[in-house]
Amino acid sequence: MPEPEAPPPTDPAKRPRRAPRPRPHWVTALGTRVAEAGARTRCTWEFIGDVLLGLGRLLRGRSTMRLSDLVYQIDQAGPRSVAIVSLVSGLVGVILAYMGAVQLQRFGAQTYIADLVTIGAVREVAALMTGIILSGRIGAAYAAQLASMQANEEIDALKAMGVNPIDHLVLPRLLALTLVAPLLTAYAAIVAVAAGWLIAVAIFGVAPAEYIYKSSQVLTLTHVNVGLAKGTVYCLLVALAGCRQGLNAGRSAEAVGEAVTKSVVQAIVWIVVAASALTVALQRLGW
Repeated sequence: MPEPEAPPPTDPAKRPRRAPRPRPHWVTALGTRVAEAGARTRCTWEFIGDVLLGLGRLLRGRSTMRLSDLVYQIDQAGPRSVAIVSLVSGLVGVILAYMGAVQLQRFGAQTYIADLVTIGAVREVAALMTGIILSGRIGAAYAAQLASMQANEEIDALKAMGVNPIDHLVLPRLLALTLVAPLLTAYAAIVAVAAGWLIAVAIFGVAPAEYIYKSSQVLTLTHVNVGLAKGTVYCLLVALAGCRQGLNAGRSAEAVGEAVTKSVVQAIVWIVVAASALTVALQRLGW
């Protein structure tokens, strides 16, 4: 019996193409985006609520947070961030002094460089730059660490052992960054003012003693307190963004990268919004 002949190969160009997937209506797409945004917002508020409950347990002495974890996170967030904070704050101080002095030189008011740099650095720039720097260095690290644990099911293992991930993982990082924030902000302000002094003296001919005297005259306790408070708020937002994205990441290597990216973006957005709101509110209050 003769074997059946094999069907002739079909030309790829003549194969029937699949119909393109229809694009959703713009109303459907808008509703999907709104629903996704609502889910993300709800997840963020649930995370903040869990953190507040964890802080309550810590104040009542019922938290499982270990002191050794807090000390380790303080070391990671504080001393190891001094170098990058010094570099960026010094360069920002140079930019602030130089750009301000060029405008003041037109009116022969170079001596007011000290006022501009001191108030700007202590009250606004030092806190803002510290928050942005730590969002890329510390916040991204928090997101990567927790997202990796989520992908490896380590967080599920902690829950199975009866360990609360908020107490064990989030609170040490949150408290460590909040505690070192005022110190890093004050250090950044000192570096920026010193860099402004160098530019004013070396390039624009301001007397060294005059710069220091003008800085001491214009600097008040209110400016210092406002700058330290802003730096603390910004760093708190950085820790919240990093831990929130890390704990709610997916279970793949790609999800870890997405969590890191989202944590940095979210932290910077929160910092800018908080900076705008705090600046307007404090100016209205006369502080």
